[in-house]
Amino acid sequence: MQPTGDGSRRKQRFRERLDVLHDTSLHQRVKQHLPTGRWTRRHWIHASLFTTIGILVATIVPGFSHIPAPSIVESTTTLHLPLPHQASTGTATEMGDDGWEVVRIKSGQTLSSIFSDMDIPASVMLEVMKQPSAKASLRNLRPGVEIALKVPEPGKLQGLRFDADASHRVELTLDGDAIKENVVERESTTRTVVLSGKVGRSLNRSARKAGLTSANIRSLTDDIFKYDIDFNSDLDADDRFSVVVEQTWREGELVSTGPVEAATFTVDGKLHSGFRFARPGHKPEYYTAAGRPLKKSFIRMPIPYARLSSRFGARKHPVLGRMRMHKGVDYAASTGTPIMAAGDAKVQFIGWQRGYGRTVVLDHGQGTTTLYGHMSRTANLKKGQRIAQGTVIGYVGSTGLATGPHLHYEFRVNGVHRNPLNVTMPPPQPLAGSDMVAFKDYTSSALARIRTVEDIIYADLDDAPAQPQVASTGQPASKNKKG
Repeated sequence: MQPTGDGSRRKQRFRERLDVLHDTSLHQRVKQHLPTGRWTRRHWIHASLFTTIGILVATIVPGFSHIPAPSIVESTTTLHLPLPHQASTGTATEMGDDGWEVVRIKSGQTLSSIFSDMDIPASVMLEVMKQPSAKASLRNLRPGVEIALKVPEPGKLQGLRFDADASHRVELTLDGDAIKENVVERESTTRTVVLSGKVGRSLNRSARKAGLTSANIRSLTDDIFKYDIDFNSDLDADDRFSVVVEQTWREGELVSTGPVEAATFTVDGKLHSGFRFARPGHKPEYYTAAGRPLKKSFIRMPIPYARLSSRFGARKHPVLGRMRMHKGVDYAASTGTPIMAAGDAKVQFIGWQRGYGRTVVLDHGQGTTTLYGHMSRTANLKKGQRIAQGTVIGYVGSTGLATGPHLHYEFRVNGVHRNPLNVTMPPPQPLAGSDMVAFKDYTSSALARIRTVEDIIYADLDDAPAQPQVASTGQPASKNKKG
């Protein structure tokens, strides 16, 4: 029996529904029950059932993804709180318990900018600066300096506090147009201490941890031991230093550290020492334990850390191309490197001198002169001017007959050229008479301090890691905030 026309239409609609389910597993299940030939009533019932289930699944399941979450109503309360007055960004402030707002000065900061940040009128600042103490202390504020302001409400300055010097604090109280000044003396204590440490990985780092200032470290490397110790190659981690300085303390805070009064440096077991001493009518200098000045008559190298590029003697001239006596030594360095006077001297010549280019000639007395050639420029010197050893007299260049930037340095005795590298330098005159007696009395006390501290610190630390130490002598021990 063939299907009727209505049956053919139903079959066509069913085929279309199957096309919708083509990519689903439901389609695969239906295909398993489809006959290859004619359909029976049972086949049509199964097909209708599967189609109905498919439609229901496609309609109901996606609806669950749109179920709205239950809304949660939160109870909130808004409180209006007054905010304290704050300085604008850029001014580091700290509010104290007593109402004073402490400002630590940053680089480039001025009193005017601080007042502006706090909305204090410029007219108030002008009245404050009329005070002599304020004018002297607040005109040029250095970074790190602290001042305190009392500003009970925005724009109203009630008080200003600052340090006039290490021992005096000034407090200005503003009441209307009147300004009251009160100077408070701050008690300070000066102690003589011995700062000691081992070189470790870095002399500079160890010395700073021990409590030495940058100026103290420069004194060690540039004034006291530069003639006896090569700080670039001679030092080992176990080498140690001890330095006698005066420290000023105020209210438990280290205020300042004075110059190096005495120092010892032990390198490879050899002890080097230096002592600061001022003869009557002379500036302080550093001397050995025997009373001989540590500053030599002449510096071997007028340029620190330069490379020796040509020695004294006969050579083929790099510009002229023929054999010619080289009457000095050459130090290669970058253009603009400072050149120092080899010793105390009087300027004999400054200007252009043939193949030497820009040149300076110094007269050191007793027939000794030094010449410095090929400079890019000279310092502000005048002929006949007296200068001290180490004074910058010019800068490295390549003027005159030169193939590159370097210093040509000559050493002459009574007009005869000598090799600067091996010439015997005249020794400086030692202390004598009453100066020597006073010096010996001073050095014995300083050495006793150093030995006492080193005997305590290094007695059991020969195999221990480098540890910077500080000790006070003659007074109660103090805690050094720097190390």
